[in-house]
Amino acid sequence: MKTTECGGPRGFDAGKKIKGRKRHIVTDTEGNLVGLLVHSADIQDRDGAVDVLASIRSLYPWLRHVFADGGYAGDKLRDALAQIGKWTIEIIKRSDVAKGFELLPRRWVVERTFAWLGRCRRLAKDFEATIESAAAWIFIAHIRRLTRRIVRP
Repeated sequence: MKTTECGGPRGFDAGKKIKGRKRHIVTDTEGNLVGLLVHSADIQDRDGAVDVLASIRSLYPWLRHVFADGGYAGDKLRDALAQIGKWTIEIIKRSDVAKGFELLPRRWVVERTFAWLGRCRRLAKDFEATIESAAAWIFIAHIRRLTRRIVRP
C-alpha cells in the first residue's frame, strides 16, 4: 500500500490508479541505472519519458536505440525524441491474445531493476517530502546494489 502522508508535489494517475509519484528509469542492458526522473503521478508517461531521456542525452551521446513499454507508444514521444537527437525507439507491447504471464523481450530488464530497488525498505513507500530526496534515495539504493555486486561477483 502506498502512502502520501508527506508533503511535496503529488498527483493521481487514473489509468494506473497510482496516487503520489511516478518513477521513470533508464537502464542499460544489464539493468544498471542510467537515468532517473521522479515526478507527480498526474504527468503522462510519454511526457516523463521525454524528460528522462533528455536528461541523459549529454551523458551518453552514443546512445541510439531505446526499448520502451507500451505506455510510451505514440507519435508525441517519437516527435519529441526526434528533436532531442537521432534516436530510434522500439515499443515492446504485450500481445492482445495472450493470457496470463508473458515474458516480454527487453522489458524484463527494467522490471528487474525496479524489483531490485524495491528491496530497499525506504523505497517501499513514498516517505520523502521532496522529489529531490526521493531521487537521491533511489540512487543510494542503486549504489548499495552495485557495491554488493562488486563485493560478491
